[in-house]
Amino acid sequence: MNRPIPSAPKRTPLTASMARAQATGGHTSLPTVEEVSSGGIVIDFDDPKLPVAIIARYNRGGRLEWCLPKGHPEGVETNEEAAIREIEEETGIAGRILAPLGSVDYWFTVTNYRVHKTVHHFLLEATGGHLTIENDPDHEAVDVAWVPLGSLGKRLSFPNERRIADLAREVLTKHVPGS
Repeated sequence: MNRPIPSAPKRTPLTASMARAQATGGHTSLPTVEEVSSGGIVIDFDDPKLPVAIIARYNRGGRLEWCLPKGHPEGVETNEEAAIREIEEETGIAGRILAPLGSVDYWFTVTNYRVHKTVHHFLLEATGGHLTIENDPDHEAVDVAWVPLGSLGKRLSFPNERRIADLAREVLTKHVPGS
């Protein structure tokens, strides 16, 4: 009986990179860079809607994303100090930390390396300031807005940040009676 001889799959850049990854145990040859950022959810408790200050920025692909303010610690800053400073720089709102909200980590690739990023999030009470992006030294933020805590999940672009918003609502019940 004649049986057809199977042909080899067509080699494409994707299948070639998958073969390389399989041959190296799933590891690519790109170096990995570890990054840490801190930020969080700053709430205006003077408003019954409990608005949260969030920022908009353009991603590498040019798409507008609404996200929580965050950034890298500078010098010997603690994660808490970096969160307070970054939130104020990116939103114009000064805050006081009420509680940690946990950390998320994720991976992404840029041209010549992979980045493993960990972001530490905190719940803050707004203590002053006014919304502005004018003090953002990196000029990453292109807009800033107050969004009611109850609507925050619908506005944030990233699932990890939506989970942090859900956690903030849970933690908030311990810090603000009736919230």
